[in-house]
Amino acid sequence: MDMRGEKVNVGLLLRLAALLVAVCWCLHVVYLETSWQSSPPPLTLGRPTQPGLNWGQQTGMKHGSAEMQEKNSESGTSYHHPVRSDGRIRKKHVEKENPHPLPACCPPLHPHRKALRWHINLQPWASETHSLEDEAKRFLGYITTPQVTCASLVDNEAATEPSAGHWAVCLDPKFSLTHRMKSKRCRVYSFGLGMDDRSMDHILAQSGCEVHCFDPSLEQPHLQKAEMWFHRISVDWRDPSPALIPKRQANHKKLATILDDFGHRDVDVLKADMESAEWKILENLVLEGVLDSVGQLLLELHLHWAGFEVAGDDPSVVRYWFSLLKELERAGFRLFYVHSDPNKPHLFLHKDMMNASSAYTLSWVNTRWRPSWAAERQRK
Repeated sequence: MDMRGEKVNVGLLLRLAALLVAVCWCLHVVYLETSWQSSPPPLTLGRPTQPGLNWGQQTGMKHGSAEMQEKNSESGTSYHHPVRSDGRIRKKHVEKENPHPLPACCPPLHPHRKALRWHINLQPWASETHSLEDEAKRFLGYITTPQVTCASLVDNEAATEPSAGHWAVCLDPKFSLTHRMKSKRCRVYSFGLGMDDRSMDHILAQSGCEVHCFDPSLEQPHLQKAEMWFHRISVDWRDPSPALIPKRQANHKKLATILDDFGHRDVDVLKADMESAEWKILENLVLEGVLDSVGQLLLELHLHWAGFEVAGDDPSVVRYWFSLLKELERAGFRLFYVHSDPNKPHLFLHKDMMNASSAYTLSWVNTRWRPSWAAERQRK
């Protein structure tokens, strides 16, 4: 009797084990089927170009009149409109009465989707006391210490030109800008106001770069002067809401939106003097991953007050500034040029601290940056 009871128990255990394995297998199959059906289709990048059209005609088609869009609709053509999702440039296929869309022109630039970020990573406090003096000492030491040496334009060609001002770009052959200039593939975005010094913009344009100057005070939406383009647009850390923002503010856009509107993937040089809006703009570039599309960043920092929509006590503000610049370093940017304007007052958050200037011009080079065309050719 005992032997028979033991055989029954063993058989029952074997049946339960087999049943458990079957249930686990079914759950695994259902999970794979559900995740496969819910996963989005792969997105591609790129924009078509029309042969025989110069840059102005192509960009006019990109953000031009409604008449051109109407003609595209009537002819049943299909085009691609680049959009940026989670900090990566992607492309949405838009069809105009065409059941057979054109194939994507280019492989995706970034095949791996980057996680969406909602806030920057704050660095630890400079000291346990959380004092303004300790935070200021760390921050000022960081922005006045170049991290890499670089042969810069301001030290070479522009050294004999007083009008070259305090801007500098890196011309070291180990980075891409020099080669891009020679091949006429260089692109520059310059943000500022009409009275800003444009000498560096002119030098870059004469060196073979496609230069776009953005100034919200212009009377015309788009204007070409000599070798440069001018646009009545200003970079911002948010896009305007038609329901809340007046029409005169409608041309203030995020850099990601401007890139999408112009159909541009890369910016070799991003130069900006945003009069204390630079901190929130820089935060937006970090959170949306737009820095991946920038080769060099030339930025004027204003330290006399916290900046637009930057809140907190003085030590927290400086800690936030420092954390933003460390995000640049984390993205591969290295500081190569520092300039302090002697004509600016020596104010640091409305205080006279460590003889700090109220304005510094800093230049970073992205040591990881590769132009999209070079990345595509390398993959091929």
